[in-house]
Parts: sequence; C-alpha cells; structure tokens
Amino acid sequence: MIKYFLALFGVLIFLYFSLRDEKFEQENLKLGISVPSTGIMKAWGSAVYSGADAYFSHVNDNNLLKNKKISLVVYDDKYEPELTIENIKKLIDEKIFVFFGFVGTPTVKKILPILQEEKIPLIAPFSGAEFLREKRNKHFVNFRSSYAQEIDAIVKYLYEKKGVKRFAVFYQNDDYGEEGFVSLLESLNKRGLKLAGEGTYKRNTLSIKHALYEIRSVQPEAILMVGAYRANALFIKTAKKDAIFKDTYFCNISFGDADEMVKELDKSTTNLLFSEVVPNYKSSKLSVVLEYQKLMQKYYPNQALGFVSLESFLAAKTVVVALQNIEGVITREKFLKEIKDLKSDSLGGLEIDFKNTQLHNKVYLYEYKDSSFIEVNNED
Repeated sequence: MIKYFLALFGVLIFLYFSLRDEKFEQENLKLGISVPSTGIMKAWGSAVYSGADAYFSHVNDNNLLKNKKISLVVYDDKYEPELTIENIKKLIDEKIFVFFGFVGTPTVKKILPILQEEKIPLIAPFSGAEFLREKRNKHFVNFRSSYAQEIDAIVKYLYEKKGVKRFAVFYQNDDYGEEGFVSLLESLNKRGLKLAGEGTYKRNTLSIKHALYEIRSVQPEAILMVGAYRANALFIKTAKKDAIFKDTYFCNISFGDADEMVKELDKSTTNLLFSEVVPNYKSSKLSVVLEYQKLMQKYYPNQALGFVSLESFLAAKTVVVALQNIEGVITREKFLKEIKDLKSDSLGGLEIDFKNTQLHNKVYLYEYKDSSFIEVNNED
C-alpha cells in the first residue's frame, strides 16, 4: 500500500511540473508588456515599445525563429501601480509566454506577489530595484545594471575625479525614489561621507518647489536626481536660475531618460552628468548598435533614437537568441535556462554575462556637449 501511494505521489508530482512547464507549440508567441503609453511618462512607453518591436518585426519578417512569430501584447498603465495590477491580470488571461519590459519600480513592486505566484518569467524590466535582483526569484531576468551600481559609479566619479563631498538627493516619494535614496546613503557611507540634504516630490506630478527649497539650504556640490525626466528637468531649470547652484553638478540615473531631459532643458546641460546602462546609441563601434540604428530607421523612422529604445532593442534580441537556442518544443523552463546561459558575444560586440540576475553588468557615464552624449572615464 505504501508503495502504491509513493508511486501515485510521484505521478502527481510529475504531472504538476509538466503542467506548470507549459509547452508553447503554437505559431504565435505572445510577450506581455505594461508601459505608460499615455500620461506624464508616455515618452518612456513609446521608446520601450518601439525598440523591442523593431527587433521583433525584423525577426518575424525574416523568419528567424523557424515559423514562429513574436507579438507584443501591450497595455497602458500610465505609470500607476493599480493599473499595472489590472494589466497583468489581463495579460495572464491572454496566455502570454513571458512578461517583458515592464516600466518602473513602484509598478513592478505592486505586482510582485502575482509574479511570484504565477512563476511566469519577467524579462528585462525597466527598473534597477534591488528586489528584482534577489536570487530567490529564479524566473526574473534583468538586462540592466542596478540603481545601486549606477549611483555608486556617479559618486565614485565625482568624489575621486572632481573632489565632490557634499551630496544632496532629489527623489520621487515612492519605491523608486526610496531605492535611489538608500543606494546613495550606502555609496556615501563607503567613502566616509554623509548626506548633506534631501527633497522629495510626488510621482506623476511636477511639484518640486518644496524639494528645491530644502536642498538649496544645504548648498550642495552635487545633487543626485532620482525622479522622472520632466520633474528632474523642471528642478534643474529652476535651480539654474539661482546663484547658489551655479557650480552644482546635477546627476541623473538612467530612469531619468537623458534624451527627454535634454529636450526639456533645450540642451542647456552645463554641469549635468548622466548614468546609463547601455552604450551610446549613436556609436558606430558596435555591430549591434549599428543594427539598432538600421532597424529603427526601417520600422520606426519617426521615433528618435535613444538610450531607452536601445535598451529595449537589446533586451528583445536576448529573448530571440535564447529562443533560437532551444532544442525541441519551447517551454518557459528551457527558455529561462537558455537566456541565462547566453554566450558573452551573443549581442554583436556588447558583452553578456549573466550574474547578479543581470545580463549586462556595466554602467556608462555621459556628459552632453555639442549636441552629443560624450562618455566620461569612470574607471580607475
């Protein structure tokens, strides 16, 4: 009798995991994506979608997946967590293969319990949050470096190369801002420095006056900006009218969207520093960046090139290469194994090395001069 129950238990376990690892034999592979298509962050949503769709369209048009097609199922969340919850439920009902390119820390954090319960892979979310990099989340694969890495690179550069010691922080009063705030404290502490001042604003608003007043009172040498591009840009525009900030460095991490900020500032970018998680999108040195330029021109000729769409394009390419490496029927488990095992040269000159739950582990620092982003040396 005991042998019978053990055998039955074994069969049930086998069936459970077989059903959990669903086979995707249909021609169309759906990738679910929730982005801000409208509202104050719509430029982000447009860039994420166009970058990914340009590469997926190329793959479909050239049959690079052997009679498989990829389609993006897109819902608008306006960069609001509650709408993201509604969207993820719709996407699950759509029987999507994986979640791809969700935008924002507060939005993704809100759906974390659903992601952990459903065990559907989340690929390349546009967030550098630490909770997305916990090793227990085996079905999360980040493309980008973390906010902690970006902020540490900025502090290291300004402290070691520019002699800056008085840092303040302007941040969004939500999970995204909190991630940046904590990361800055940790980076300063490593160097025996203390935070000089701070100021916050509410997500999806441009209410920056109180934050500006608080930060002005400490006369910082550098301000770390952990906000959305329009709020960051307004803060900088306003601050630059005040002599107190004449020599202050304004430091923006990747989620601040450097391209949109430059537009908002009408290219008035003296003393601005940008951290990014991908190389310069105008580079001619990397074949994958040249491919990005070519395919964006073909499929989205009216969409300006930028760091965000390049990141999305690169992440889309990792998805395709992983799918191409699968032998036999496509399953999520096989896909996760392949995307984590990508060879270092899988992206045509851009190094891939899956560690810290991330595929590309590098931070780039830029200044904006003469209508171009110029990389600054942040290495030892």
